[in-house]
Amino acid sequence: MTKGCFFNKIVGWLEIIDSEGSLTKLEFLSFKPQEQNENSPLIEEVKSQLEAYFSGEIKSFDMSKIPVNLKGTPFQKRCWNALFEIPYGETHSYQEQAIKVGSPEAVRAVGGANAKNPIAIIYPCHRVIGKNGKLTGFAGGLDIKERLLNFEKNSIK
Repeated sequence: MTKGCFFNKIVGWLEIIDSEGSLTKLEFLSFKPQEQNENSPLIEEVKSQLEAYFSGEIKSFDMSKIPVNLKGTPFQKRCWNALFEIPYGETHSYQEQAIKVGSPEAVRAVGGANAKNPIAIIYPCHRVIGKNGKLTGFAGGLDIKERLLNFEKNSIK
């Protein structure tokens, strides 16, 4: 059974989807949704950890409490899993990520995989920037990417 919940934080509205007891989607919404929340223990756990993240209590998510079912190609999954290696408050370039996943020439493909990341924030694709240090591409919009990066950098101090 699939359950979904909408969650509003400093980055705007997020949609959380629990499908059969696994997190399958944590996505930015560009609109205020109709309030239709179907909570589950997993959704409550995700919301609790997001609250802790946004209050600065945690710097990483406890994935032992958040089972995830990633739907994507093997390459996409390698890219998404490599995001966990980027420390909180830091950034890596798409090129660095391509090297991490063993495909140093696949910089654009890494960007394409990140654009399809189904689990925003928890799989921190907002920490990936252009080689020149500029913010590029982000499913939630560059303003949200900048807000997340600034939030993390400011909470380290």
